[in-house]
Amino acid sequence: MRRLTLLLGALVAVVLIGYAASFLLYGDNVPRGVHVRGIDLSGRSPAQATTILADRLAGVAGAPLVLVADDVRSELVPARVGLRIDLDATVDEAHSAGPLDRLRGLLGARRDVEPVPVVHEDLLAAALQHVADEVERDLREGSVTFTGTTPVAVEPLAGRSLDVAGAIEAIRDGYLDNGEIEVPVDLTESKSSSDDIAEAMDAAEVAISAPVTIDVEGKPLELSPADVARGLTFVASEDGPLEPRVDAEKVLDGLGRRLEAVEQLPVDATFKVASGKPVLVPSREGRTVPPEELSSALLDVVDDDAPRRASVSLKVTAPRVTTEKARTLGVKEVIGTFTTRHPCCAPRVTNIHTIADIVDGYVVLPGETFSLNGVVGKRDTARGFVQAPQILRGQFVKDVGGGVSQFATTIFNAVFFSGLKDVQHTPHSYYISRYPPGRESTVSFPEPDFRFMNDAPTGVLITTSYTSRSITVTFWGTKRYDIDSVTGPRTRVRPFGKEYVDRPDCTPASGAEGFDIVVTRIFKDLTGTVLRREPFKTRYLPEPNFICGPPPPGQPAKQPPPASG
Repeated sequence: MRRLTLLLGALVAVVLIGYAASFLLYGDNVPRGVHVRGIDLSGRSPAQATTILADRLAGVAGAPLVLVADDVRSELVPARVGLRIDLDATVDEAHSAGPLDRLRGLLGARRDVEPVPVVHEDLLAAALQHVADEVERDLREGSVTFTGTTPVAVEPLAGRSLDVAGAIEAIRDGYLDNGEIEVPVDLTESKSSSDDIAEAMDAAEVAISAPVTIDVEGKPLELSPADVARGLTFVASEDGPLEPRVDAEKVLDGLGRRLEAVEQLPVDATFKVASGKPVLVPSREGRTVPPEELSSALLDVVDDDAPRRASVSLKVTAPRVTTEKARTLGVKEVIGTFTTRHPCCAPRVTNIHTIADIVDGYVVLPGETFSLNGVVGKRDTARGFVQAPQILRGQFVKDVGGGVSQFATTIFNAVFFSGLKDVQHTPHSYYISRYPPGRESTVSFPEPDFRFMNDAPTGVLITTSYTSRSITVTFWGTKRYDIDSVTGPRTRVRPFGKEYVDRPDCTPASGAEGFDIVVTRIFKDLTGTVLRREPFKTRYLPEPNFICGPPPPGQPAKQPPPASG
């Protein structure tokens, strides 16, 4: 026991002697054997050590970091996010050696000290947001859709998001390593697998391998494989395997006039104008194929052998505007009307008349927003639209439904003078002289649309009439306002240039100046008192002088992009 005590005492004495010797040799300087990132600081004063580290580590401390988050790579500049080395703290760590460390240093041992980083987490988190945005990906479950009658596989794809807190820790640990830093990404795996997709592809082939005959209360409705495929998809179930789903609305929309043989659509109440007064025309209930029942019927037979048969019953469908509702709408007088004129007999006139017939008699309920594209739909030959020229940046090209912007302009002005709320109208890019400047609108499908809101407490009936040279739109309801229109001067007038168009369908144009204009709608009550003013600001581009044919040497021909319809 006495020998052990003597031995321990001797060891303590050696350590104390070494510690004292270290202080005698180095004093308050960095002890012997201390290195920071390979930089020997032995015997350096704190000030000297700070200067050396600042010089030797400046390059690595400021070098851009490459962050790798899954397949997203991004660069981060330390100085921009407050990422740096705390030199004072690093030197303090190098200087703070205990007795054993000092003794080991005297004996030639080495002690490595890591630089102490300064990380401003709030700045770094903000800088990582752009990485997070690139990494962010919604989970995509596997599915099978159809292009025509061809099944198309959509492989599952895991959702992912950046683990910002984990990324900050990874950057703190990897800073100064002069390499790429992998930052963590959270993954959300899909329920479905590639095997599930393969099985669904086989099921999809079977599903559209034969037509389906639907018995609709004794009347047959034949659905081709293409009809079924229009609404059929295979989607992931809760357990993963894909299951068939039928969007019967899409199936029914694709049947068009074939549905007329088995169902009767509801008819909205409307009004016919007789002797200058709106007369109520009653509504009629419909009896239509219920989509949910058709969906179930198709799902029951899509994996059956041919012949495939199913049945559905009709359900009573109420009209959008019932007779009872129409009686309460206060449709009794003209609240606004407008007429535009056009040359006779061109194909575009057919389209103007066709769209007018579709809109004629439509009743807009209080608070309802009317969409011209929503009511009319895509212009097609099945409903009487024809090919006619429309404006393509000053050039006339043929398209089914060309010319209906004249109707959009007419109905916009009817809205304007009825005092109703303009929601969306899009002026032509170039001014067209047959329309009032600043009070006109183009339209195409699906955009731009023309929309207005019936912000009156009463209903609005839209009626249309036309001749071979004009189109008139009239709004009926309960009059609230007298409307005046004040057209300001043309300002910011801009000259037009010259463009050569080397195309066979080129139509020459003499050119027209561009300008800005403000039209003010003035609302007055029925006694003539001004209630408010509403400005409509329009900017028209200069319409170039289009010259058909090849340009002179050195001047390019133009291939104009769309600008108005």
